[in-house]
Amino acid sequence: MRRYYRRALRPVNRLSCEAGTPVISSAAMILVGLTGGIATGKSTVAGMFGRCGATVIDADGLAREVVKPGKPAWHEIVRTFGKTILNSDRTVNRQTLGARVFGHPAKLRRLERIIHPRVAREQMRLTRAAARKDRKAVVIYDVPLLFEAGIDARVDTIIVVTTDRETQIARLKKRNGFTRSEALRRIKSQMPLADKRRRADYVLDGTLSLSQLKKEVRSLYQSMRPST
Repeated sequence: MRRYYRRALRPVNRLSCEAGTPVISSAAMILVGLTGGIATGKSTVAGMFGRCGATVIDADGLAREVVKPGKPAWHEIVRTFGKTILNSDRTVNRQTLGARVFGHPAKLRRLERIIHPRVAREQMRLTRAAARKDRKAVVIYDVPLLFEAGIDARVDTIIVVTTDRETQIARLKKRNGFTRSEALRRIKSQMPLADKRRRADYVLDGTLSLSQLKKEVRSLYQSMRPST
């Protein structure tokens, strides 16, 4: 059984990153949307793509950048949610802000309207820069809310990193110190992984050993990288 699947996008040869053998492809730069669920291993996969040579754009990193003190989004967030969501150094306390909007759809939408457009503009700027540097670049956009925010319409292909629920719970308990009930609440607040899998072009198994997952990522990267 294959660890990932692909729809018929273009003919490819799956090769390791180290092989250097041309793939069967003539396309230019490709923008890949990488998503998954909480604690499925998406960030690990993004790092592996980066080590293969892909340009990785981290949506969470961009979101942190656009809300730095003094920036327009920061001012709008403070006006909307108050100064109690700030740390002593005036940075946004993401945990406090997250707790403020968690379970409150209207507040969450207000926050997303502040952050998402600015993140999108920065993502597009970085993607254009990557294309100028390498016209056949593989750009991985690591974004948790790919489908929920409608970003799937802006990418060329989609990778979903998935895992079983018990693995998610175990990772959240270890990584975040959550209780089982807290972990389940976070998991259930997200779009179901089954729905994401159905909309993916590729699915990667986040429960694989690191060495096996690395092989899958290398093969997938090489299939996307156009020949020179």
